[in-house]
Amino acid sequence: EGVAAYKIFVGALLDITDTIEPEGVKKPKDVVRYEGDDPYLVVAADKGTATFSDIANGVAQDYGFWLDDAFASGGSVGYDHKVMGITARGAWESVKRHFRELGIDTQQTEFTAVGIGDMSGDVFGNGMLLSPHLRLVAAFDHRDIFIDPNPDAAIGFAERQRLFALPRSSWADYDSSKLSSGGAVYSRSSKSITPSPEARAALGLAAEQESYSPTELIRAMLCAPVDLLWNGGIGTYVKASTQSHADVGDKANDPIRVDGHELRCKVVGEGGNLGCTQLGRIEAARAGIRINTDAIDNSAGVDTSDHEVNIKIAVGQSMPSDAPGRTELLFGMTEEVASLVLRHNYQQSQAISVAEALAGEEHDRLERFMRALERQGRLDRGVEFLPDTAAMRARGLGRQYLTRPELSVLLAYAKIDLKDEILPSDLPDDPLLRDELLRYFPSTLQQKFEGSIRSHRLRREIATLQVVNSLVNRCGPTFVRSVAQRTGAPAAAIARAFAVVRDAWNLRVLWADVEALDPLLKAEAQTRMLVASQRFTSRAVQWLLRRLPQPIDTIEATRRLGAAVAALDELPLPGGAADDQARIATPTRPAALAAINIVRPATSPGDARSGTRPAPKPSPSRPVNRTCLALAALHAGAYSTAATAPLEPSRSHRSPR
Repeated sequence: EGVAAYKIFVGALLDITDTIEPEGVKKPKDVVRYEGDDPYLVVAADKGTATFSDIANGVAQDYGFWLDDAFASGGSVGYDHKVMGITARGAWESVKRHFRELGIDTQQTEFTAVGIGDMSGDVFGNGMLLSPHLRLVAAFDHRDIFIDPNPDAAIGFAERQRLFALPRSSWADYDSSKLSSGGAVYSRSSKSITPSPEARAALGLAAEQESYSPTELIRAMLCAPVDLLWNGGIGTYVKASTQSHADVGDKANDPIRVDGHELRCKVVGEGGNLGCTQLGRIEAARAGIRINTDAIDNSAGVDTSDHEVNIKIAVGQSMPSDAPGRTELLFGMTEEVASLVLRHNYQQSQAISVAEALAGEEHDRLERFMRALERQGRLDRGVEFLPDTAAMRARGLGRQYLTRPELSVLLAYAKIDLKDEILPSDLPDDPLLRDELLRYFPSTLQQKFEGSIRSHRLRREIATLQVVNSLVNRCGPTFVRSVAQRTGAPAAAIARAFAVVRDAWNLRVLWADVEALDPLLKAEAQTRMLVASQRFTSRAVQWLLRRLPQPIDTIEATRRLGAAVAALDELPLPGGAADDQARIATPTRPAALAAINIVRPATSPGDARSGTRPAPKPSPSRPVNRTCLALAALHAGAYSTAATAPLEPSRSHRSPR
């Protein structure tokens, strides 16, 4: 009966959805449309329908819907998220970054955790197997309470592996002989629980209370003084002290829910959805806990589904769903798809860390950014729990800058805003972005189906997605609007200039070199390097917008600027207190200046804001841009101590302090 109802529901969706036929887009019969053609509709597995992908695809195929078995991701010929462990692995990228910024390597150093969920679950089970050094002190699900006060990391890891492989396991299946002294598994139906002295110490329980109801004990577990609180379950367990339980809308968990300021963990990993309210996250973050949002942490599952759909669209032209070898091709790319997705998680958590490091410096710009979005009807601060103008002013004065959860929201809005500006422009079709489209897909697909990828139905959307993610992740949420305010350039022109700067200066190589230092360098030092590259990128983009004819010929500008960068790379690295001119007076200096000169127009186009102010004429006596030299030196690995040296504040990015 449930399957029959689901088929009716999916069929009803397709009854009112456009499709694509050889002659073009076909609208559904007897349907009045108020918008243009829109044949893109996919369904995603969720609680209760996780095994229904094949059913949905069968309905789509019966309808002749153009997406075929790409309509519903997963299924028998799709990427199994639990087998891949992709959602947990994506959230773990955030967890690793949080701990790295606390000076802890989770893959090398033991740390303690409390968890929400059980080992039979996808996100909880996979998450608790991502580090052999994890010591799970306590966990709970809707059936049981698990406590292991002083776990042995290796023994606990092996037993969790066994439970994960055991179908429909629960905490009651945990081998009690593997528990440390004072450990036990209790049923949530118990009337009263008396924790052992070891459990009381591990959970930080009050000395005056001897026994606890299951709900009281779970509340205490959520507030335990551990390193990590890992949410892999269903429900909302953390709110703000300013919220009532009714505000949360999850009545089943009202008795066990805690406030953000009550948490005593160091890091929260949100593998599951809606584990905390947004105000609860903000309250926890302001209390010093490292936390992002669930949308940031567990985005890998949705990202994997998006990749699957787009891969199937790409191969569909030459390999329909029943073509020999198609299934093997898709499954053979599983780990590369996972790597592409996890790269996004790594970069987003990194971008939030850089934004957090600049939160004081960017405070006023972030306020202006929110005001601009409000004026355009794109943002409602009340809905997103962002501070209003008066609150921003007060927080600036008190140096209570935006937290990671708030910055996570603004990062998303910056991407949505930029995507809406770029997609209607001609930028997605720019020759420089052709490789962006290919980079989205696994290398196997690039090699075998390049033509199909370049004619992909969603090629413009994918190219836009790629450049938007790259720009906002590397330059922050306020970058585009700040540059637009200074230069008068539209968002698409700014993104075009960013792509030129990134490729001409080989910034991807630089960023990769910085990120390769993860196991060797303090996180703060890496963040400083990324801040420096962000400032350089901002200046270089503005330089291009003011001095090159618009719209920029991206291929030619990248080629000529690349030649300039190559010449600068050959210059001696700066050092000591000698005069700049003496340091760089080498045979390569004329070549460097000549390379810089040729990217400037023969006749000045004027300033991008007004078209009247002429660009300064190049002069051989002017010193080579020291930022370029510093970047080249850093790229060459010359600044072995640069990571620990304090960064001088940028004149154009003064802190309000």
